[in-house]
Amino acid sequence: MIRDTIKQSLVDAMKGGDTARRDAIRLIQAALKNRDIELRGSPNPPEDDVLVTEVLQKMVKQRRESIEMYEKGNRAELAAAEAAEVAVIESFLPAQMSDAELGAAIDAIVAETGASSVKDMGRVMALVKERHAGQVDMGKASGAVKARLNA
Repeated sequence: MIRDTIKQSLVDAMKGGDTARRDAIRLIQAALKNRDIELRGSPNPPEDDVLVTEVLQKMVKQRRESIEMYEKGNRAELAAAEAAEVAVIESFLPAQMSDAELGAAIDAIVAETGASSVKDMGRVMALVKERHAGQVDMGKASGAVKARLNA
């Protein structure tokens, strides 16, 4: 499980004296704890690895937005710190699908559902999310599905 890997990496970073990695992992654990609290009492919480992956992807997205803002504001040192956190966070994410793999997966789902226009995008995206959550950025998948259905 990803959560166990994160815990072990924290111990390793602490033993190795890697303060930057340790601090980034602690941020990850705090975000996971907040998400766990949000989901308390939820009738059907997502599977743990799916939940962790969603939290990590959200964290990466937030930091990329911050990097962009820091670069516009000529704050290279802050952008570099955020980029270092992104590298640590991404090290825990499952391997992402390539563009070719994403295209093949979308083609298979479109063929399976019989989707023929953008009106069917919701059904296709639901299946993409169900089958490939954590393996692909949903924003990227959305653009690919829209392009495929408009073709």
